Amino acid sequence: MRDDYDSPWKEVLERYFPAFLAWFFPAAHADIAWEHGYRFLDKELQKVVRDAKLGRRWADKLVQVTTHDGGEDWLLVHVEVQGQRETDFARRMFSYNYRLFDRYARPVVSLAVLGEGRGEAVGRFGYGRWGGETRFTFPMVCLNDYRGRQAEMMLSTNPFAVVVQAHLEAQATADDPARRYQGKLQLVKSLYRRGWARQDILELFRVIDWLLQLPAALENQLWAEVQDHEEATQMRYVTSVERIGMEKGMEKGMEKGMEKGMEKGMEKGLAIGLQKALESERRMLLRLIRRRFGEALAEQSASVLERIQQPVVFEELGEALFDCADEQAWLARINAAARVEANSLPNSGMSL
Repeated sequence: MRDDYDSPWKEVLERYFPAFLAWFFPAAHADIAWEHGYRFLDKELQKVVRDAKLGRRWADKLVQVTTHDGGEDWLLVHVEVQGQRETDFARRMFSYNYRLFDRYARPVVSLAVLGEGRGEAVGRFGYGRWGGETRFTFPMVCLNDYRGRQAEMMLSTNPFAVVVQAHLEAQATADDPARRYQGKLQLVKSLYRRGWARQDILELFRVIDWLLQLPAALENQLWAEVQDHEEATQMRYVTSVERIGMEKGMEKGMEKGMEKGMEKGMEKGLAIGLQKALESERRMLLRLIRRRFGEALAEQSASVLERIQQPVVFEELGEALFDCADEQAWLARINAAARVEANSLPNSGMSL
């Protein structure tokens, strides 16, 4: 099982850019007037990257921001967290920086986050002779420096505390699935305690799931633990079971598609993922019913739930369960949901 450390950073960096700067480069974050917004300059960066034959690509972002004094600055953010740092890393940072300046005549501030190294706060590149000299420096953060800050990260409400924790845990448990299981479970449970909105919890859960991959048996065990935790806390947030199931199904479908046709493989993968997600949602809701009203009503509800084929309906029912005063109110609620879905499915174009 090969871990992919770089890929999750690409998405989370764009989604939580202000939090990224606040966590890794607080001085830069404090100087930016966030009320004016910010803009990713992907096209401008691509023109420079395409011209520069500098080997492998990492998670790079060029961002336009406005400072408190009204100035407009460009930030080049470079994240390189997988594998050993290349010997020409600082030269590469310099090359990107001067190419951007040369093409757009705009000063650029370069920032770097690295998975390797320790205790380095500044990157440097330079050359000179006969009295002439060129120097380039840039702020730099090494993730290894956070290894002694686990307690702080566990309490932090900055999403990048979770990302760093997951990254460090992935490195530390690369050859120890049992230890990784415990670390992943603890990190997932911590998402519920940080006061985040549901969508943020789902996004960060996906990052954790991506970085801390487990063997299938342990993954299934983890899901059972998460569902138990949600029942105990009545915080049914990770209903991304269906979403993650669809993603994994699509991945399997795409693999099969290499042999039998990409389009059919993706369709099959999506269908399998959706069905698995529906089964998981149905089982989880039945467990909640059993806990709230007992075994008899759970059995009575099961046949009605079999008629429901949309994950979002299970999500709504899970939230409604604890609002129903008695068994009759609950039965009326799920029967109404099943009728609404039965009437809407023919017009939806869905084929299951």
